[in-house]
Amino acid sequence: MIPALREVGEQFSTGEVFVPEMLVSARAMQGGIDIIEPLLAQSGHKPVAKVCIGTVKGDVHDIGKNLVVMMLKGSGFDVEDLGVDCQIDDFEGAVERGAQVVCLSALLSTTRDEMRPVISHFSDRDDVRVVVGGAVITQDYADEIGADGFGTDASDAVRAVRETLGLAAVPS
Repeated sequence: MIPALREVGEQFSTGEVFVPEMLVSARAMQGGIDIIEPLLAQSGHKPVAKVCIGTVKGDVHDIGKNLVVMMLKGSGFDVEDLGVDCQIDDFEGAVERGAQVVCLSALLSTTRDEMRPVISHFSDRDDVRVVVGGAVITQDYADEIGADGFGTDASDAVRAVRETLGLAAVPS
């Protein structure tokens, strides 16, 4: 399932498939994950790392975030989806529960600056990385606000999370 979803993610990145196809693929992947997760838990399988994700304060758009959640889960990460309109305390709580990477999403230009205080909150923590993404986020903006990583889309978000953790790229 992971290589198949990675392929769909790459096709989305190159414009060969679009959001509806990504959503169908992500839902199919979630159906598989729902079946496999209990079996993996029984077998003692360990996730790659724990990640939390949420849209920033004031932003209630979640389609892109949901796609990133599916891609991360499909790539072996334990993902805590914090939902939409998340406050710093929501992200801090997830870190207290073991999240090593905080993923921030924003669709609106009016909410992207809400990433700054979250990044600032975790800036003195060596054990937490912050990855940003969303329709209004660019690499230049991610650099400007001090993010540890940036993903252009759901597939690229997995790469960014892996890189911030110092993990090797997943082979195709």
